[in-house]
Amino acid sequence: MPTLGVWKFASCDGCQLTLLDCEDELLLLAEQVQIATFIEASSAVVGGPYDVSLVEGSITTAGDERRIREIREQSGVLVAIGACATAGGIQALRNFADVAEFASVVYARPDYIDTLATSTAASAHVSVDYELRGCPIDRGQLLDTLAALLVGRKPRLPAATVCTECKRAGVTCVSVAEGIPCLGPITHAGCGALCPRHHRGCYGCFGPTATPNTAAMIPLLHRDGMSAPDVDRVLSTFNVTAFDATRDDGGRS
Repeated sequence: MPTLGVWKFASCDGCQLTLLDCEDELLLLAEQVQIATFIEASSAVVGGPYDVSLVEGSITTAGDERRIREIREQSGVLVAIGACATAGGIQALRNFADVAEFASVVYARPDYIDTLATSTAASAHVSVDYELRGCPIDRGQLLDTLAALLVGRKPRLPAATVCTECKRAGVTCVSVAEGIPCLGPITHAGCGALCPRHHRGCYGCFGPTATPNTAAMIPLLHRDGMSAPDVDRVLSTFNVTAFDATRDDGGRS
């Protein structure tokens, strides 16, 4: 029986909870796979190797660096799940600040704090076979990926934009029709256009597409009422490092 490991690094556990929220499907999965380690669900741990490992969270300590390498060595297929594991998460805002200064202000004994200066994706440290974007990940995409890996098929992971999902679902463009700022044109698909379906602009929780035209997007955000600080904030959430790398206006200061 194939073995599955689910691992946590620096994160809120939301993507692991997405797996737990599968409920009935998770019971069916458990009949086909030995869930060898999944601390969010059980304290029982079975040693590797693992056919598939799901990794949630960013790498923020030297211990994390060692552990992700060990997990990679023991895993046939490694899947990074969620914005923290694929882009460093919102905690990657530290990458643009002085972590030592923060620690000196927050902690009475900052010398006890053992942390890296940056929060980075799993792929910055080991090879990653597949990435599931989002904060949190999409339940259907997770189940489809696990089912594909079980039968030896390559997972069907979208490479389109949220705009494409809106068109497929017949959702009226909130930017064109209502003047609502929306990151849909530069954001990776996978959420099913959840926010535009509810008359809200996309705010990029699935991260940038492979070739986003962020330079052309920013003037449109200004047109729809966003100030320069507003633009910085909307591009500085779950995927701050990924979006910052797409900017040619200097990005975050």
